[in-house]
Amino acid sequence: MSVRKLKPITPGQRFRVVNGFDTITTDKPEKSLLAPKKRSGGRNSQGRMTTRNIGGGHKQKYRIIDFKRDKQGIPATVKTIEYDPNRTAFIALVSYADGEKRYVIAQNGLKVGQTIVSGKEAAPEVGNAMYLSDIPLGTTISCIELHPGQGAVMARSAGSFAQLMARDGKYATVKLPSGETRLILLTCMATIGVVSNSDHQLLVSGKAGRSRWLGRRPRTNAVRMNPVDHPMGGGEGRSSGGHPRSRNGIPAKGFKTRSKTKASNKYIIERRKK
Repeated sequence: MSVRKLKPITPGQRFRVVNGFDTITTDKPEKSLLAPKKRSGGRNSQGRMTTRNIGGGHKQKYRIIDFKRDKQGIPATVKTIEYDPNRTAFIALVSYADGEKRYVIAQNGLKVGQTIVSGKEAAPEVGNAMYLSDIPLGTTISCIELHPGQGAVMARSAGSFAQLMARDGKYATVKLPSGETRLILLTCMATIGVVSNSDHQLLVSGKAGRSRWLGRRPRTNAVRMNPVDHPMGGGEGRSSGGHPRSRNGIPAKGFKTRSKTKASNKYIIERRKK
């Protein structure tokens, strides 16, 4: 994977850094795995704006991704590595031995023609989905389930990964991308390897218009608002705005909002780093 810096032939391209897309093998998605994607523009069912700064953007089709990897014991061949407009990671089109096609999140190093498999028979190789009870300790993993059969919910974005630290009883100790260490049931599945497109964090959009293409509308800085609009608004000149807080008055930096009585607190061994 690589990034390209464009020649500054326009002001918008002067600082732009784009993805090299050298691992992408096709620009035509599998039609049977596409679904329509409806845009709300931040409006609810009554047509009222409930979320600001959303609207516009290029039309997109949703790619149906197999997060569960529940077709176990059947080998699948990687047909293509594709771009997905709905996520930062690349996706892989795999064809199973029985003819079924599915999209999965692509891992770094996954190549066209490679065979992947999930379940008890799988080996700890890149792209294979295995139970936490069968993965060797110290292995780098991604696309992790939190509940058995739920499907991958953690470490799914570009370049993210977790590490299997230990096993004790019916739980595995996993160090997550945020730095948090927590217990996860051994019957949950995870995929071996680091999520693809790890250079995503190096990209530079170059201009505000690119945010509009992605469906993000301009956001007004809270300090520049009036007191009626935001707790940090108002003041003469460039006032700092007091303590940083949300529009509802909840402090933003260092203020803990997680419930002390949340049921999953007992599974968290070490909280994420500040």
